[in-house]
Amino acid sequence: MNLFGVSEAFAMAGGAGAQGQGSGYEGILMLVIMFAIFYFLLIRPQQKRAKQHKQLIESLKAGDQVVTAGGVHGRVASIQEGVVTLEVATGVKIRVNRASIVSSKQEQ
Repeated sequence: MNLFGVSEAFAMAGGAGAQGQGSGYEGILMLVIMFAIFYFLLIRPQQKRAKQHKQLIESLKAGDQVVTAGGVHGRVASIQEGVVTLEVATGVKIRVNRASIVSSKQEQ
């Protein structure tokens, strides 16, 4: 206890509080900067990849060489609404979801 009834801890806390007070714009500015970093490093590249994958899926046609997400290589034999039939060997056909196609080499 001090002579005036104020403890040292209280006096130090009051001094630190007075120094930490600002206009409040620093916090908002930091949030905006953090969002911009997340947007350019995470959100925008993911949207770009999704758009490219959608274009790939829409441009598939019979005869294209494709690779599935599971690593299966094959040639597109036919395409239905959400299913692609791949010929993985002569006379061997499998059906996969259209969205599982991850890369394609167009027939020349």
